[in-house]
Order: sequence, then C-alpha cells, then structure tokens
Amino acid sequence: MKNKTLLITGGTGSFGNAVLNRFLNTEHFKEIRIFSRDEKKQEDQRRRLSNPKVKFYIGDVRDPLSVETAVRGVDFIFHAAALKQVPSCEFFPIEAVKTNVLGTENVLEAAIRNKVKKVVVLSTDKAVYPINAMGISKAMMEKVLVAKSRNAGDTVITGTRYGNVMASRGSVIPLFVDLIKSNKNLTLTDPNMTRFMMTLEDAVDLVLFAFENAEPGDMFVQKAPGATIETLSKALLELYRSNSKLKIIGTRHGEKLYESLLTKEEKLKAVDIGNYYRIPSDNRDLNYANYVSAGEGSTNDIEDYNSHNTDRLDVEGMKKLLLKLDFIKEDISE
Repeated sequence: MKNKTLLITGGTGSFGNAVLNRFLNTEHFKEIRIFSRDEKKQEDQRRRLSNPKVKFYIGDVRDPLSVETAVRGVDFIFHAAALKQVPSCEFFPIEAVKTNVLGTENVLEAAIRNKVKKVVVLSTDKAVYPINAMGISKAMMEKVLVAKSRNAGDTVITGTRYGNVMASRGSVIPLFVDLIKSNKNLTLTDPNMTRFMMTLEDAVDLVLFAFENAEPGDMFVQKAPGATIETLSKALLELYRSNSKLKIIGTRHGEKLYESLLTKEEKLKAVDIGNYYRIPSDNRDLNYANYVSAGEGSTNDIEDYNSHNTDRLDVEGMKKLLLKLDFIKEDISE
C-alpha cells in the first residue's frame, strides 16, 4: 500500500470514515480519494480532517464520466457507494438498480480501463435469498462483479459480504439510543428477529483481508455472532439504566426474520479459513454441457449460514460488544 493511491466510492459514509481513521496517520497510501455526490458531507469531512493526503471528488457512480475522472491514476478501489435503506429501495426500486447495479458496472469498467490493480466491492447479507429490492439489487451487483472478474485483465475484482454493521448509517442502534435518551419506548418490529452483529472495525478488517488474499471473483464472508432484536434492546436498556419499555410495532416493508451470509449452495463449496469463509468464483464458461453433466454434491444435509444458527449472543455478550462502540462508551462514562 505504500506510495499507492486508494479510491473509496461513497467515502463520506460510515465505512469510508472507518478506513480513513485506520490509515490517515500511517505510511499506507500516499493519497486517499473520496468520491461521493454529497458536497455538504465532503465539506464537513474536509474541515474535520484537514489533511492534504485526502482528495475529494464530487460525482455519482451513476455517471460514468465522473467515475472515470476519479479513477485515473488510482491503484486500488474500495467500492462502498450504494443505496442501503430497505424501505426507500422498496418504494423506488429502479433507483436501487441505477446505483447498486449500473453504478457498480461503471466503477468496474473504469477500473479495468485504467488498469487499477485491485477492486473490493462491498455487499450485504441481504443479497442472500433476497426478498427486498435492496437485497435483489445487491445480489445482481455481486453477479456483475463475478462476471467482470473473468475478463478484467490485470485488475483483480473481489467482493465482501457482511451483516449488520453496528452504529453505521441506517443501523437501529443510534435510533434506540435516541429513544432511550428521550425516555421513550423502544419500537421493535419483531423481538425474535435476529441479525449478525459486526463493528465498523470488523467491516474494515474483512475488506482488508479480501484485499490481501483474493483471487479474481472471490467473495469473502466474516464469521460473526448474531443476536435477537430483543436481546439488543435489553442490553442497551441495561447499559443506559433506562426504564423505557419495549413496544412491538410489526415487520416493516421487505424485512426478514433473519439474514443469511452464505446460501446452502455456497456453503457446499466455501473454504473455511478461520475467521472467514472464502467463496471461490464459478469460472466455468457458457458451455451448457457442464451444467447438466457435472454436479457439485448434495445440499440436503447442509444449512445456510444465517443469523439464527450462528453463535448467539446473550444480553451480557451484547453489552460487551456494544461497549466497543465509541459513542456508547462516551455516553456510559458520562
């Protein structure tokens, strides 16, 4: 990474800020480019960091020309730009396609043209057995990255897939904390709903692991604990010593009872490498004989890897994980 240039699409978001925190004051990367469409967030980030190592590019992944400008001279790309809110994607699914699918196509095409060395594309557990527009668009994004990786020349294209990133944009944790501080009830859609629990640092570690270990078309998944939304709520109430109650409001548009990080079919061929799973790319060509003459084994006795069957956190375990979040630690210390 020394003397190299990194581009982060969607770089003003939670993930981009976590990467900047990790590398800004190290010898890694001579330049980090932030590419996003929100000039206000870029201005706030520029003033906060005040660091000449960080360069800002206004643009949109939907616009190939603005992507091209940002990619020139770049060695590596972390592609984090996306529409991530489940309800908004449900009501405006074409917008999810434009950003998550076509936007990714634009980034990867620009990377290949400009001979970028490596691209890591960030995906989500909602892309596995997708039932909502956000997950479907992310699943298509994964298909795009695998297809592009087959003919990308010297550019290595890989992906990561992770679960709920605690306290990231759209996470329920800041909402619950605000409700607690306002002495309001916590609104739960379904107390038995489970989610994988990861910190932003975990997300950065996963991307860096993929960056260092990927073959073209690989997808990487980090093993992560899960918890019910009820467990998460009770842990927050205990940490904040709150008397707020839990109020069940029912499932939102496109919301799952649990999330999966690996399908049964992927689990069959995934390589267990300790804290991570590597899903190798299917690099067969479009020869249909291959698809009817040779199988890969039975999935009858295999479960998908999901937030119901992963290691389950209890309230105490959830509290320990929550205390890794800086804003929670600051609140509790006060």
